[in-house]
Amino acid sequence: MEGLLLPVLLFAALGVMMYMSVKKQKRMAAQTQEMHNALRPGTRVMTSSGLHGTVTAIADDTIELEISPGVRTTWVKAAVREVVVPAADAISEPAIVESVEPLPPFGESDGRSNLRKDS
Repeated sequence: MEGLLLPVLLFAALGVMMYMSVKKQKRMAAQTQEMHNALRPGTRVMTSSGLHGTVTAIADDTIELEISPGVRTTWVKAAVREVVVPAADAISEPAIVESVEPLPPFGESDGRSNLRKDS
């Protein structure tokens, strides 16, 4: 009987891990479906290939994205990876730099380099 304890525990652990994995996949699929159902014209999105665009039209399983003014492409909804939310803390004005220390000419050292020159 003692010889069966380890295999039973391993089998139970494997079952728990599989259950947790399936549960996570279902949760992720539900979130993705909810995001796809919430898409509306004017929504900024990013596709799974990294292309950013604005939704202009929605059909049953396809969407039309405007990727540049006047340039529209058709995608399947499953290609939409995420809704892009503009950053609220984005810098609207360029930063003003008070002073900039000039760099030494290329090939010359200013004594601050931590690179070793091989002789």
